[in-house]
Amino acid sequence: MKLGIDIGGTFTDFVLFDDDSNQLYFAKTLTTYPDPTVGIFNGIKELEDKFGFPVKNMNDIVHGTTLVTNAVIERKGAKTAFITTKGFEDVLEIGREMRYDIYDIFLTMPKPLVPRNLRMGVAERVDINGNVVTPLNESALQYLAQTLKENDIEAVGVCLLNSFANTNHEKAVGDYLSKNIPDIYYSLSSEIMPEIREYERSSATAMNAYVQPITDKYLKDFETQLREAGFEGNINIMISSGKLTTIDGARKSPIHLLESGPAGGAMAGVFFGTHLNEENLLCFDMGGTTAKACVIYEGKPEITNHFEAGRVKRFKKGSGLPVRIPVIDLIEIGAGGGSIARVNNIGLLTVGPDSASSTPGPACYNLGGEDPTVTDADLVLGYLNAEYFLGGEMSLSVESARKAIENKLAKPLGISIEEAAMGVHKIVNENMANAARVHVLEKGMDPRHFNMVGFGGAGPVHAFGVAKLLNTKRLIIPVGAGVTSALGFLVSPVASEKIHSYIIELNKANWDEINTFLSEMEEDGYDFLQQSGIDRKDATVQRVVEMRYYGQGHEITIELPKGKLSDNSIAEIEKRFIKEYEFRYNRSIEGMSMEMVTWRVVVQGPIPKMKVKQFSTTEEDKEAYKGTRKVFFEETGYLDCPVYDRYALKPFEKFDGPAIIEETESTTVIGINSSVQVDNDKNIIIDLHY
Repeated sequence: MKLGIDIGGTFTDFVLFDDDSNQLYFAKTLTTYPDPTVGIFNGIKELEDKFGFPVKNMNDIVHGTTLVTNAVIERKGAKTAFITTKGFEDVLEIGREMRYDIYDIFLTMPKPLVPRNLRMGVAERVDINGNVVTPLNESALQYLAQTLKENDIEAVGVCLLNSFANTNHEKAVGDYLSKNIPDIYYSLSSEIMPEIREYERSSATAMNAYVQPITDKYLKDFETQLREAGFEGNINIMISSGKLTTIDGARKSPIHLLESGPAGGAMAGVFFGTHLNEENLLCFDMGGTTAKACVIYEGKPEITNHFEAGRVKRFKKGSGLPVRIPVIDLIEIGAGGGSIARVNNIGLLTVGPDSASSTPGPACYNLGGEDPTVTDADLVLGYLNAEYFLGGEMSLSVESARKAIENKLAKPLGISIEEAAMGVHKIVNENMANAARVHVLEKGMDPRHFNMVGFGGAGPVHAFGVAKLLNTKRLIIPVGAGVTSALGFLVSPVASEKIHSYIIELNKANWDEINTFLSEMEEDGYDFLQQSGIDRKDATVQRVVEMRYYGQGHEITIELPKGKLSDNSIAEIEKRFIKEYEFRYNRSIEGMSMEMVTWRVVVQGPIPKMKVKQFSTTEEDKEAYKGTRKVFFEETGYLDCPVYDRYALKPFEKFDGPAIIEETESTTVIGINSSVQVDNDKNIIIDLHY
C-alpha cells in the first residue's frame, strides 16, 4: 500500500493505492494552520474510518508540501547569516542590476533573506579553474563564529567565489562551524548548487539555509508522528523536478521542495498521457489558492533551471529571488477557488491574487469569510452542488454566496448577481487562457496542437472554459481529478541529480577529465538510490550538458551520447545542439564555436507501474443520470442542465453537453457544443466542437 499526501493552500489531498487490488482510494481535508500535520492526520484517520486502512498497514508514503514556498513568501524562515569571499558581501543585494519593470518609478526589488549586518566576508580566493589565489584565513573564522553566537544565528549560508571549481575552502568553513557551533545549520553552495553564476548560487544557498531549520523540524515531527502511529515503511518527499528524494535528502536541501505539489500534477499528466496515448498535453491544475499550467511534450515535462521564489509582484518575471534548481517548467496562471473578487479603485471587476484560503474560506463555507470568491461565483451559477461539496461532507450556503456577491460586486457595478458571478468566472478563465497561451508560444509551440488534461479541486469546473478559449480540440478529466497531484506522487521515481560546472569549448574538450567527473557523478547517484533500497541494475542514467555559442550568456540543454565521450562524439553533440537551437529560435549560427558549461547527471529508479481503478461503493447497475438543475451558461442563461454521478458512469458511455458530472473531490462542468465519452478506465474524454 502506497499513500500520496499533497498539502495545498486550501485543501490537503490523499490518494491511497492498494497494489493487491489495483484500487485507488481518495480523501480530502481542509489544510490546517499553523500546523499542517493536524490536517494530514485528519485525512489519514478518514482513510481508516471510510475504507478500513490504518496507517500501520501502509508500506510507502510520498509527501509534497508548500511549507518551503510559504516560508520564503511570508519571510518566516530562520534567523540566517551569510558567509562569502571578502568583498562580495553585497552580491545578494546587487543581484543582476536589472529592473523587472523599466517604467515603474516606484519599483520595489525583492529584499535579500539575509540583512546586510549578517552578511560577512572571509579572506580567501579561488580562480575560475579552481586554483587557490589567496589561502583561506582560518583565524578569521573564530571571529565569524563569535559573531554568529552573539546574534543567535540559527542557520548559515556559505558561498565562496568559484567554489564550484574547488570545494576545499567551503568545506573547511563547514567543518569549522560543525565543530565549534554544533547546533547551527549550515548550507554550502558547493553542495546546494555547484555551478557558475555567483548571484544565483548565493541566492539559492542563502534560501536553503533560511528554510532548513523549519523544514528539518517539520519533517522530523512528521516522521516521528507516523512512527508513533505504527507506520514502519519508507517515506519519500516530492521535489520540484518531478522526482522523489528521501526524507534525509529533503532535510538537507529543502529548496528542492519549492514546487513539490505542482510537480506532482505534471507527473500525473505524464502518467495519464502515456495511458491515453497522448504525447503532447497541456496540464491545467487549479486548486483552492492558485492555478498552474505546464506543457508535456513528447511524453515529458520540460525541466528548467530558471526559477524565482518570493516574487514582489506575483506574475512579474524577475521580481523574485532566483533559485537555479531543476524545476518542472510551470506557469502560475491566476486564481484558485478561494481567490477573492473585488471592484477596484477605477470600478473594474478583478479577481485575486489574494485568497480566502481555508481560513476563513469563501463566504459560502460559513466559516466567517465575507468576501466573494471564485467558489462563491461557481456556486451561484449552479456549477457546484451545495449539498454535495466534498461528497456531502461539507455543505455550502448559496445564500451567503449570493449575499457576498450582491453587496461587494453586483451593487457597486450596477448589475445582477448572476452577471457579477459570470464576470468572475469569465475573468478567471480569460486570465488563465491568456497566460497558458503565452507559456506555450514562448516555447515555439502552438497551443491549438495540444489537448488539455484538467485536474485539481477547481480545475474541472473551469477547464472547459479555458480549453474553449485556447481552441483546444479535446479535454481530458482523469480519474481522481480533484486529487491528481497526490496521485502524481505515486507514479514518480526516486532519483538523484548531480551538477558540475566545467566550461570548455566543444572542439577543445579534455574528454578524459570529462569522463572522469561524469563517472563520479553517476556513482554518487547509484549510492543515493541504494540508500532507498533500489539496485543499480534497476536504475537509468541521463546525462545532459548546458551549451551555448561562444560568447553567449545563456545555455540550452542537450542530452549527451551514451558511453564514453571522445573526439568522435563532437559531431553528434554539435548536431544535437543545432537541432535544439533551431527548434527554439528558428535559426543557427554558422561558423561559431560552441561552448559546454554545466553538466548534469540524473540517476533514476524505476517508474512505478499503476493501474488506475478507483474504489467505489456505487452499485454497478445504478443509473448515472441524477436529474437536472438550473445552471447558468453565458450563451443561454439559466437552463435545466443534466447532472451525472461520476462513479455510476459506465465505460464507453456517451452523451452530449451541456452537463455537470459530480464526484466527491471535484465537479466537471461541460458546456454546449461538446460530446462526452467515458473510456475503459473511466477517464472523461470531452471533444469540443467549434
